[in-house]
This record gives sequence, structure tokens and C-alpha cells, in this order.
Amino acid sequence: MDVQMESSWKEALKDEFHKSYFDQIVMFLKHEKALGKIIYPAGNLIFNAFDKTPFEQVKVVILGQDPYHGAGQAHGLSFSVPDGVKAPPSLGNIYKEMKTDLGLEIPTSGNLSKWAEHGVLLLNAFLTVRAGEPASHSKIGWGDFTDAVIRKISDQKKDVVFLLWGRFAQDKQYLIDATKHHILQAAHPSPFSADKGFFGCRHFSRTNEILGKAGIAPVDWRL
Repeated sequence: MDVQMESSWKEALKDEFHKSYFDQIVMFLKHEKALGKIIYPAGNLIFNAFDKTPFEQVKVVILGQDPYHGAGQAHGLSFSVPDGVKAPPSLGNIYKEMKTDLGLEIPTSGNLSKWAEHGVLLLNAFLTVRAGEPASHSKIGWGDFTDAVIRKISDQKKDVVFLLWGRFAQDKQYLIDATKHHILQAAHPSPFSADKGFFGCRHFSRTNEILGKAGIAPVDWRL
């Protein structure tokens, strides 16, 4: 399969595209579409996180779990929605923490593309979902692929800041070499857990402090 992806990522992940699990993903998605299932995000946005943040530019990783499963929400960036779409509750809480931490006004848009363009890889563990059915594509092979992505970043880069929000993301830390990277953990920003350790985590300012000490330009969190 000829995967349409930003060239530096395509080179970094080239071995993955020839593995049986990736063939399984492709076949599953084709079968879903043949059955008339609606899949989010649109096909040209499945690898949007990689297209927006080339491999050599990655300095922060924010790991999500599943794309949004409502119409018009998912566009291939974790926690983000396109312009004109109301920010979902978790993203609203991310904005509240950003305001408290950095003093920035809460954005009117839920589109995090500017973060991606400043080196923040907005990576979901599973890159597709069936409309209205959360986690419906969680067992088709995407986990193998995104685990490989995290390992590749860990192996080939240095001083990347990984923001792991919630148990699911934190369970991925075994993939990261903590002797050369930085792991910040907090509760998930969901309304069910944000007040149990997400609010007050100050991950935005702490990330920039870490990057600064490593001689890396800070992230411009303004949207």
C-alpha cells in the first residue's frame, strides 16, 4: 500500500507499512466502507498529525486515545476539532488549565493545528473510529502502529516532552526512554477527572521550562 504521509515520517515508519498488522488495518477499513459504515476522520486526514508535525520537528507529544466519533469533529489531531466546531469538554478543560498556567485567553476555536505546526505531535493511539461508536477501531491494529511511532521518537530523538494525561496514556510510558526524554503525567482533562489532578498540573509552562533547559525553542501555545 502506498501510504500518503509527510515524507520524513514515511521514511521513519517505512518498515511498519509492510507488516501484517498494517495490511489488516487497510483491509478492515476497506471492508467497513464496503458495508457503508461512516468512518472518522476522512481518509485524507487519518495521518494529519504526521503531516502537520514532521518527524524532525517533534519536540512535544500529546497522546490521546480515540478520534472524536461525532460528525465534523475529528480531523486527525488529538483533542482538536476543526474551526467552527464547538470545543468538546476535555478540550475546554485543557484551555482552562492553559489560561490558569500561562494567562492566555481561552481561544474561540478548538483547532489545535497551530500547536502541531510548532512541534507538538497531537497523536491519537487509534487513528480511526466508526461514527457514533467510541473505541470501535481500537483492536484493528492501530495500537501497534502508534506504539511504533512512540518507540521511533524515543529511539531517534532526544529531549522530547511527552504529556501523558490519564491512565490510558500513562500506560504507554514503557515505550519511552526516560533517560533521554521527559515525561509529564496528569489526570485526563475529561470533566470526570480534570479536578483530580489535571487542573493545576501546569504542563504548558513546565514543558517550556524543560525545552528551554535543553536549548530547544519553547512552544508558542497561543492559538
